[in-house]
Amino acid sequence: MEQREIILRAIGVLTETQEMVRRLGTGEALDTDVNQLGKLVSEVFPTIEIPAGATAEEAAELTIAALMPASVSLVEAFAFVFMQLAKVHDEGRGDVTSSELLQEIALRMSDPGPEE
Repeated sequence: MEQREIILRAIGVLTETQEMVRRLGTGEALDTDVNQLGKLVSEVFPTIEIPAGATAEEAAELTIAALMPASVSLVEAFAFVFMQLAKVHDEGRGDVTSSELLQEIALRMSDPGPEE
């Protein structure tokens, strides 16, 4: 999964979380069986195959090697979106809500730009 796609999915997670918080505030029930975060994690993290004869140390090394790139990509995606939100907040802008900003970022990230 490309980083752009991970960022878009992170925006989906944040948008879904905003909606969940809103619904909790109104006393609505939540359907927690299906959520964007669970889908994102299951799609980003690879399946790890540990050979039957692997030692604990070898299994740990294989696991770390397989999960580290996905972990870094997820952290980078959420950090990017956070920084975008923080920048608008720090500028004191009241003309845009966090939901609107998330939508704007998603639109920017969805546009691949001019073909090279």
